[in-house]
Amino acid sequence: MAQSNIEWTEMTWNPTTGCTKVSQGCRYCYAEVMAKRLKAMSHNKYINGFKLTMHPDTLGEPYTWNKPKKVFVNSMSDLFHQNITIEFLKAIFGVMNDTPQHTYQILTKRSETLKYLASNFNWTPNIWMGVSVENQTEIKRIDHLRETPAKIKFISFEPLIGLIKDIDLTNIDWVIVGGESGPKARPIQKEWVDLIHKQCLKSHVPFFFKQWGKSKFNIDLDDPTIKKEHPMHAKGGCLFNGRIYREMPEIIYD
Repeated sequence: MAQSNIEWTEMTWNPTTGCTKVSQGCRYCYAEVMAKRLKAMSHNKYINGFKLTMHPDTLGEPYTWNKPKKVFVNSMSDLFHQNITIEFLKAIFGVMNDTPQHTYQILTKRSETLKYLASNFNWTPNIWMGVSVENQTEIKRIDHLRETPAKIKFISFEPLIGLIKDIDLTNIDWVIVGGESGPKARPIQKEWVDLIHKQCLKSHVPFFFKQWGKSKFNIDLDDPTIKKEHPMHAKGGCLFNGRIYREMPEIIYD
């Protein structure tokens, strides 16, 4: 467990660590950089660096949290990586099923695997399932997500590195958009964000604009959220069309 600076969650839980690259959005993976740094610091969990590693000893952690938490699952990995066994996945889902007081947010780029395995799990309402879509090439991931039984489905257009057209948001409950950060960050363009935002408005889907990534990508040089001392500071600022958009999905439990 770790407290998180990610704006749309509260903390992270990593039953697995490590990953391999599958698309352009992975090119400058923040988790890979962080894993190498933690290995150099002799952190026990990262003794294998960024090689996919399962951590059964972490499965009991959610039972120890005293208050309800919003939890990003596998911020340092991909829960649907091919090297994670189905038995371990079922164990992870079992923990999430057993702790309905917590909200679990999962993101994957391996949407085909998600679609193939989804029927093996109990998708209780506290499990939010999302896919990352960085450009037009990966738009098919949304269709794969749509076919899962997850009660809350969401898309993370981050890092947004290209124009994405003809986005079908049918049965999608939430959209996150963000630019890439880091020393080699690729630029995001406002018109790309505008197009996604308009589709969210049309489809009545909550819109969360996370960040521009770098201040030089932000066309509003007067954006106060660029400054680190601002309470809503994000990398590169997070003002979009003069507003801070941090909308969340409406949760209706059966």
